[in-house]
Amino acid sequence: MTDALLTGAHGPTEVPLKRRLRRAERARQVKALALVLPLLVFLLFTLAGPIAGMLWRAVDDREVRLVLPQTIAALASWDGRDLPDEKAYAALAGDIMAARDSGTIAIAAKRLNYALNGFRTILTSTARNLKTAPEPGTARETLGKINPAWRERATWTTIKDASGPVTGFYLLSALDLTRNVDGAIVAAPPDQAIYRDVFVRTFLISLSVTVLCLILGFPVAYLLAALPPGRSNLLMIFVLLPFWTSLLVRTCAWIVLLQGKGVVNDSLLWLGIIDEPLRLIYNRFGVCVAMTHVLLPFMILPLYSSMKAISPAYMRAAASLGAPPLTAFLRIYLPQTLPGIGAGSLLVFILALGYYITPALVGGAADQMISYFIALYTTETANWGLASALGAVLLLATILLALVYGKLVQGQQVTGGMKN
Repeated sequence: MTDALLTGAHGPTEVPLKRRLRRAERARQVKALALVLPLLVFLLFTLAGPIAGMLWRAVDDREVRLVLPQTIAALASWDGRDLPDEKAYAALAGDIMAARDSGTIAIAAKRLNYALNGFRTILTSTARNLKTAPEPGTARETLGKINPAWRERATWTTIKDASGPVTGFYLLSALDLTRNVDGAIVAAPPDQAIYRDVFVRTFLISLSVTVLCLILGFPVAYLLAALPPGRSNLLMIFVLLPFWTSLLVRTCAWIVLLQGKGVVNDSLLWLGIIDEPLRLIYNRFGVCVAMTHVLLPFMILPLYSSMKAISPAYMRAAASLGAPPLTAFLRIYLPQTLPGIGAGSLLVFILALGYYITPALVGGAADQMISYFIALYTTETANWGLASALGAVLLLATILLALVYGKLVQGQQVTGGMKN
């Protein structure tokens, strides 16, 4: 009887309490989502959206399909082993005349010229000389007389490969690969294979800048972590001072310093170290120096964060046990800074991969990085497909680096360097 009363007494109050707790938890989650939602929307429109658009443009291939629809349909069943039949020639003649009248012939000509040099001339000259539709059964002969290229299989395989709506042409071009007339993936001709070398150059410059930033930034970060707070704060102001100056201004300052009549060469001549000015700019040296100066704070800050979390008691304990300073540093202190070294190196390397202004201003023709070509194809030649493909390859390399870094530091504290 007593148990029943207790159950009856507590029952009505226990269930509403659980419901109130669940409602309170849901309200908290809704408030948290409401606070984060503006940031998510911002990232969607400024980061995820542009990246998705870039990836789509890297495989989008609808220009030729829109301009030459009948030709694409006629080539759908063509095996590519021989020239297409009369039906495909007649369809091409009809599409060319329709595109000429609508003013869209240049769209297809531009896209096809990417794959086969001279295709723009082939298509535009045919459109100019094809006055009327060929008589039935004479389309192959008529187009062949206008331009002998229509009797070549490579001309037709180029059209078929560009039939869309998606393609791997731009991604293959970004890796210096192409398809031959049989559809097999082969290396691009030597006079067109430039992007692998550019990617290698980009990675080498980025790696050199990362190593320089690590060599210069490690002692500064150690000093920041070891100094008393007053001096450390003052030194931190000098580390952060470059952020208050425009990147363009800092790069132009290096042009003034490193040019033939600049401060560095004049000082070396005055000291008698050199007899004539050194070439310190518009080469790889100038690019590495200027980029290291710009990216050095991005190495110092992660290192400082990692070192600040290391207790001085570790080094004192090692010294008390008889370890020399160098041994204590290498075996006790340095391993605990590895997460900071990894984070700073990854940050600097990724930022260096996409640098454009600094190499463009202080580098020579042989020192331009992949960002220069992306900007070239975006702004000057309007080859959005190739620009997006180059960007996609660079994005993939960045993601792989981030994944490798995540695997290397998995199970380690970000600031302690010790296993959890």
